Amino acid sequence: MPKPITPLLTVDAVILINNKKDIILIRRKNPPFQGQFALPGGFVDIGETVENACIREVKEETNISVKIIKLIGVFSDPDRDPRRHTITVAFLCEPLTKKEKPKALDDAAALEVVPLSNLSSLKLAFDHMEIVKSSGILDNID
Repeated sequence: MPKPITPLLTVDAVILINNKKDIILIRRKNPPFQGQFALPGGFVDIGETVENACIREVKEETNISVKIIKLIGVFSDPDRDPRRHTITVAFLCEPLTKKEKPKALDDAAALEVVPLSNLSSLKLAFDHMEIVKSSGILDNID
């Protein structure tokens, strides 16, 4: 029996810094949404947990080691990624230490620290704004 064609699995990280007043975003180096703001994240490798994939992808794209605070949710709209049906598991994270300086690496063309109060004025790739809103971090922003 052939293996079924199934959705791809990814992870995304909402990373808060500076006393939870700022969020780390990357600018995508590659299509789709090349040059647009996005949450750090990427594809889960075979044999890897989603939690470990999140920690790895954040380190690869931002140079920051993070700890996962909580699961934000699973986002599975078949149209969320124009390449094909992709499901993401999103986590709220914070840096393990203040020693590591955020910088763009790997699939990130640039990295920006954005005040949460300015986030609503930005257009994010994929369904990343929905993920941010689902995290609850914008609930008390004036």
